[in-house]
Amino acid sequence: MKTLVLVRHAKSSWKDASLPDRDRPLNRRGKRDAPEMGRRLAKLVGTPDLIVSSPAARALATARVFAEAVDYPVDGIREEERIYEAAPTEILDVIRDIDDDVDGVLLFGHNPGLTQLVNQLSAPAVENVPTCGAVQLWFDIERWSDVSPSTARRVAILTPKDLA
Repeated sequence: MKTLVLVRHAKSSWKDASLPDRDRPLNRRGKRDAPEMGRRLAKLVGTPDLIVSSPAARALATARVFAEAVDYPVDGIREEERIYEAAPTEILDVIRDIDDDVDGVLLFGHNPGLTQLVNQLSAPAVENVPTCGAVQLWFDIERWSDVSPSTARRVAILTPKDLA
């Protein structure tokens, strides 16, 4: 059994229009939501074996906050360039390349690819994985290379709106 949690980065700032997209930081709401969502996820999944993140500043910042909440070493977060601006197939390639000794993974990325991947792997379809939203999937497999819709089961969806 493999567990994958797909997490969309927390809300980011558009305050400085001169910043390149990948350098945008979290805004006030993102900084507020990420710690609480991380604590909620920790109760649900415990400490993962691996955290993988897009190298974009907002995704890495979110991953670091979640890492602290789930008791994962922040310096152990693996940055994966292929996740930034990725289509679902590219994210799936990243997942299928994970070492088979790893059973639990948190993956931090972006829309629209993340929502599209959730919908390719599980039903019913979700309209949108919101910022700082997390989708937990279980796979009845021994090798990550076997991830597919037929092996996936959506277990939970957590969103910041659930905190209210």
